[in-house]
Amino acid sequence: MTQRIGALNDAYMSRDRPLGQARVLWEIGADGCDLRSLRARLDLDSGYLSRLLRVLENDGLVEVEQSGEDGRVRTARLTGRGRAERAVLDQRSDELAESILEPLSERQRERLIAAMGEVERLLTASTVQVDVVDPRCPEARFCRESYFEELATRFDGGFDHALTISAGVDELTLPAGLLLVATLHGEPVGCAGLKFHPGEPAEVKRMWVSAEIRGLGLGRRLLAELEEEASARGTEVLRLETNRNLTEAIALYRASGYQEVPAFNDEPSAHHWFEKQLGGVAE
Repeated sequence: MTQRIGALNDAYMSRDRPLGQARVLWEIGADGCDLRSLRARLDLDSGYLSRLLRVLENDGLVEVEQSGEDGRVRTARLTGRGRAERAVLDQRSDELAESILEPLSERQRERLIAAMGEVERLLTASTVQVDVVDPRCPEARFCRESYFEELATRFDGGFDHALTISAGVDELTLPAGLLLVATLHGEPVGCAGLKFHPGEPAEVKRMWVSAEIRGLGLGRRLLAELEEEASARGTEVLRLETNRNLTEAIALYRASGYQEVPAFNDEPSAHHWFEKQLGGVAE
């Protein structure tokens, strides 16, 4: 396949540059991209990315400048020549895709496209990184705010986190609790927290997954990693409550072995309460 798409050629798509440089042009895009995000998306170290950008700058395709808002942030932008080059690469990429599909029957094309989509989803899922983080960090704040915003749109009558049972930064900081944040190419895409209570069940809090990557199993992974973190700290039972409108979450909890139980707190936005014995088998 690398032969068919020309990935190993020094002149990718019959242009004057290899695939690595072409990919950087594509990732910079029409609106430009800050170098931190570019490094994260391409998983490149600073030195290698700098060398790639220097070649593209020397060819008059890219300009790298400091951000007007923050002088520490540098942004790469395509020049007029760079935009023209990217357009040619897009056109030739489309032509290559057509040449690959053309010999196939309609059924074969559908199978190939479906298989490629599945591979892309699984590779994306494998790229997500999950870590215990300081709940005060920017990524955690982004997840928390996104979580609140989504609940406000999905709950009947909206959502006011000030009226709910608390899960503040101190409560989600060890040893009182912890927060997991999932990132994809350096950008936050999900979170899940625990509140510990010595001698009592721990609480699952702030479970959220970005709508952009739902369907990749991240919610199940976050929940499983929470259970591992809780078990490692001697927790025997996990509890959580949820709203009736969060149907995906309810399905996830039931599929993961959580049993519905009578209300164990007075959370005003909850309609369902769940509990799981860690290490046990769901009935």
